[in-house]
Amino acid sequence: MAGNDLSKQILCGPILRHLNNSEVTFWLVTRQAYQFSVYFLLPTGRFTEQPVKTEQVQIGERAYVYLLQVQPQNELPSQQKIEYQIQLTDGGENYNLADGLGDIYYPGEKNLSFYVPHNIRRLAHGSCRKPHHPSDDALACLDQSIANGEQARPDLLVLSGDQVYLDDVCGPMVHAISQVIEQLGLYHETLPGSRITNSQALAELPESYYQRVQLLPHTEANQDLYKRFFQAKRKPVFTSVHAQNHLISLNEMLAMYLLVWSPSLWQAIHWSHPDVLLPEFKSVYDNEKQILQAFTRGLAGVRRLFAHIPVYMIFDDHDVTDDWNLTRNWEESAYGNPYSKRIIGNALSAYWLCQGWGNTPARFKPMLEPARKAFGPEQGNAQDKFIEQLFAFEGWHYQLDTKPYLMVLDTRTRRWRSESNGNKPSGLMDWEALCDMQQKMLGHDSVILISAAPVFGNKMIEAVQKIFTFFGQALVVDAENWMAHRGTANVLMNIFRHLNTPGHFIILSGDVHYSFVYDVSLRHKQNANKIIQFTCSGFKNEFPARLLKCFDKLDQIFFSENSPLNIFTKRRHLKIASRHPADYPKQSVFNGSGVGLLELDKNGQATRCQIFTIRGKCIDFIE
Repeated sequence: MAGNDLSKQILCGPILRHLNNSEVTFWLVTRQAYQFSVYFLLPTGRFTEQPVKTEQVQIGERAYVYLLQVQPQNELPSQQKIEYQIQLTDGGENYNLADGLGDIYYPGEKNLSFYVPHNIRRLAHGSCRKPHHPSDDALACLDQSIANGEQARPDLLVLSGDQVYLDDVCGPMVHAISQVIEQLGLYHETLPGSRITNSQALAELPESYYQRVQLLPHTEANQDLYKRFFQAKRKPVFTSVHAQNHLISLNEMLAMYLLVWSPSLWQAIHWSHPDVLLPEFKSVYDNEKQILQAFTRGLAGVRRLFAHIPVYMIFDDHDVTDDWNLTRNWEESAYGNPYSKRIIGNALSAYWLCQGWGNTPARFKPMLEPARKAFGPEQGNAQDKFIEQLFAFEGWHYQLDTKPYLMVLDTRTRRWRSESNGNKPSGLMDWEALCDMQQKMLGHDSVILISAAPVFGNKMIEAVQKIFTFFGQALVVDAENWMAHRGTANVLMNIFRHLNTPGHFIILSGDVHYSFVYDVSLRHKQNANKIIQFTCSGFKNEFPARLLKCFDKLDQIFFSENSPLNIFTKRRHLKIASRHPADYPKQSVFNGSGVGLLELDKNGQATRCQIFTIRGKCIDFIE
């Protein structure tokens, strides 16, 4: 098999996922079924074949998702370079998977490699990677900087939400998705409660481009559902959310993942207007096409980055749909209709396969056989049963036994719902989940907590959200903050004030489309535990500049460190000091696409917080 032919067979990956001294996990997608062998070259030896357990889920006639779980013969050393090869077998012949993937090696190297990150000294993180946002892709920029020798490899890469925007898709991406579905024969499904009897019809309807809100039946019974779940909303605080191209079917969502993580399928994509595109949308389509084409040029670098650094992920709302589980009324409306329930279930299924599975393979093992049936050619009841299983699942969160101890929170499915008013925002975690979090962190000297949304946000923005929430309009302003629900806020503040809370406590978050760093401590108490919150967002998304500048200025005026207005907030017992980005002494936030880089000392204490920008510059946050 020639290298060019091999490149067509590897649709996505390999992505380095969960690993420690006794286990290494790879995720990849191929065009046909293969057998795999994995070889490691340790620092003091030669390439040796490793025991590997291969799990396969077929998602189309020509698409196979694999999870390779390597359990090395001997415990792997920490913080030492380990080179690896993945070989696939076809017709009795063995091929090195990487040979057909172009520039997947870093300069001067002949093999893929990784480090086992037991003691974290350098961690990269961020969220919000929107392909058609008009900025460069920070992940591709980070890869290029590593290739140029300007940046050292991080020990971990943590993606804290909105890895894909299933609810906010540009027209050219929808067209590319339909082509991928046809090329790979991704399995179609029936859509209950919809006038679209089968997902195959989506590619044939003019409404599939910029008019998808019309695809939900507009009967009196589901009018409220239409407004809550599908209708695009102009938001006075945050950027507007456009649901005109909201993905619907499972095969659309799976194709989206392949297209945002790998350059392979783009080689066969035709960029011309789809036949069903209405004339009034052609100029929008053409403008989006230019941005998307620039995005695809960086995907080879993203693939290389993912093959060399362990990647951990957790969902936020756009991985499913905007406002996902924001209020109790939203849940009742969305889950009470079979059509919208299927769309949410499809998104969660795609997350399970493409993101969650690689985080904690052992935890998802009981779901594997039901998943194979649900993703197969005749899903039927199996798909509905699997979706119900995912809705009932309470193990999306996870921990890594590293130093510092790393805890990744599920802030989407274990909500503390308001009993008094269904329009009030739900707490991001309920009492039981918060208590479980507290128990797991006890006994650790240092902890890194991954929360999709910032625990401590811009108080001025949160005040505006509170006003809208008072009038029953939480959905309008995305009141997704930890302080929006009294119960969640009180329990969380008690945890931070607890004497046994780890002395070195770091919160990493994203979501908000701008970046900032807070130093948090207890008021009127010496030698208390200190918390650093480092928010980085987005990889490829930004906040409206003028609006953010206004909010930042108002926040500094009304909610400064010593402002008496802090007495009226739920954080009154905490002292929160903003750091400012270097070269911007009058700002407390940085607005621009980038990757967060956290550096720690041997005790797990943060020594440096900086943003690596798409311009190749590192901006430190200064106390």
